[in-house]
Amino acid sequence: MGAAKVAITIEPELLAQVDRWVAEGRYPNRSQAIQAAVREKLERARRRRLAEEVAKLNPQEERALAEEGLAAESEAWPAYRGVRSTGPI
Repeated sequence: MGAAKVAITIEPELLAQVDRWVAEGRYPNRSQAIQAAVREKLERARRRRLAEEVAKLNPQEERALAEEGLAAESEAWPAYRGVRSTGPI
């Protein structure tokens, strides 16, 4: 995938930290250090959003729905007869 070139304005203290990471060899250049930081921030936001949605769920309702679904599925499956297949699946 190609990369898009963008210009940003950054506080001197942040740029100094990025430059330290590059000097320490943590990243090969400023661009990759900033990309990694943006990627990490986006991933954290995604996980936080997922956690917020999960927190909205009612555990008792979810359990009841799951048990209802499992009960319905067990009625649809044929009884196990203990017969083994000798051929490939």
